[in-house]
Amino acid sequence: MRVTVCFPMKRNPFRPLCVVSGLLFASTAVSALAAAPAAPPVDLVVYGGTASGVVTAYSAAREGLHVVLLEPGGHLGGMVTGGLSATDAAYFKIIGGYARDFYREAAAHYGVHKLDAHEDWLSEPKVGEEIFNTWLKRAGVEVHFHERVKEHGGVSKKGTHVVSITTEDGRVWAAKIFADCSYEGDVMAEAGVKYTVGREGEETYGEDLAGVRVDTPKHQFLWKISPRDENGKLMPEVDPGPMGANGAGDKKVQAYNFRMILTDDPANRMPWTKPKGYDAARFALLAKYLGEWKEHMHREPNFHDVMNPVMIPHREADFNNNGAFSSDYIGKSWTYPDASYAERKRIWDDHLLYTQSFLWFLASDPRVPQPLRDEVNSWGRAKDEFPDTDGWPNQLYIREGRRMVGVYVMHQADLQTDRTKKDSIAMGSYNSDSHNIQRVATPDGGVRNEGDVQVSVKPYEIAFGTILPKKDQTDNLLVPVCLSASHVAYSSVRMEPQYMMMGQAAGVTAAMAIKGKTAVQDVDVVALQQRLRSQKAILHLEQEATGSGVE
Repeated sequence: MRVTVCFPMKRNPFRPLCVVSGLLFASTAVSALAAAPAAPPVDLVVYGGTASGVVTAYSAAREGLHVVLLEPGGHLGGMVTGGLSATDAAYFKIIGGYARDFYREAAAHYGVHKLDAHEDWLSEPKVGEEIFNTWLKRAGVEVHFHERVKEHGGVSKKGTHVVSITTEDGRVWAAKIFADCSYEGDVMAEAGVKYTVGREGEETYGEDLAGVRVDTPKHQFLWKISPRDENGKLMPEVDPGPMGANGAGDKKVQAYNFRMILTDDPANRMPWTKPKGYDAARFALLAKYLGEWKEHMHREPNFHDVMNPVMIPHREADFNNNGAFSSDYIGKSWTYPDASYAERKRIWDDHLLYTQSFLWFLASDPRVPQPLRDEVNSWGRAKDEFPDTDGWPNQLYIREGRRMVGVYVMHQADLQTDRTKKDSIAMGSYNSDSHNIQRVATPDGGVRNEGDVQVSVKPYEIAFGTILPKKDQTDNLLVPVCLSASHVAYSSVRMEPQYMMMGQAAGVTAAMAIKGKTAVQDVDVVALQQRLRSQKAILHLEQEATGSGVE
């Protein structure tokens, strides 16, 4: 079998190093469309090298399938290797199968041979990426970087059957089964699968957490503060409103950000520098808020008040959003899900500039209290992470984009009161967690963030139907990332370990569909569950309670 594996080179990530049947050669990412050959047919094409995509491909290959993985960028792992090192594990016992294998292998890299505490689930991005690369090489998966689906007409169908994907370089990738494991869901959308964007209203699925959330205390301004300057003009990064009626649906999505990997080790720390395009005026509200901090909180603000650091090995930390004004770029993600490639790049670049500017502001602006500036300057980007992007993460945290309306739509009750599923393929346990969606000037002269949801849940089962499009739309596509769920349910199930576990189920489903010559929707669920359990997947509450299959 002819196997091609392409990996990005540090000096030039757009010129990958490829191996074909053991021979090395350099390949450019740009080729003449007319000269682009059609790829040989394979069993499964996985689109998107997220952690879910890697596990989907790995799972299917271990079932004996010939698998091709197409990644639009130059790295594997998505957020797992793109800055989200503080794993959203929640209740550890429900994470089984290949997802648990990954975290166990990452822990072993540091000499830890248990997964009993949250710190056991934390690793550096470069460690996770190396594990994923090794897994796919070992399983014989063909990996092709810089292969993005053609923006229009990129999916070819015959009736309800997806025949092939065409990428921007003109290559045609035919397969028996396809899996869209990207955060964007472009293959799903081009295949004509129904999806939604934004928040349902309370009435859609009877969810009391749905829609606009007028009264939310978390990640909120801690006292009333005016969003207007001395001339009465609205400050930047504030929407004039209106916020919307409580419980009303809209087409807005929760904030994106970059999860920064920072270090306080002087030998590995890069100093903050002023980014090109920096505009201090965009942080006028933050400057005002920090200036009033001591008066209201009776202490100076610290780094923890404006970001949330979680320590990982080797004096590094995953810094996430925290508080009223932080690394979340609130209100700037709304158009991303359905945007053109050009518009998405603009949004991505704008998020990066915002992040760079936010940190430079904290490190340098005289309006920032000196103790906070000093603390920020004791940290910096780690030299040994993301070397081809100068220490800035290579993955934007797309917390939520398109959501498929599939065979089964998961909603709030599935997290709280209807937690068992006969066709369960994985389990979840992370709290309902939506980041803020808008920052709005209020009629009383103040400003509020809106959209935050933080409600605890008990372990719950995830239905097979959540990764399946409806059969009358397509019969050979699996969608384990842009899965079928309401905004409320997605806010819990969107965590990376769940994506990985659903990816494992998708890989096994693909193998069973091919061997049984059936649509993916017609795979025998009992047989699928038996196979997943044999791979130590955790599917049911009673299995979790006994710890069966965890180790």
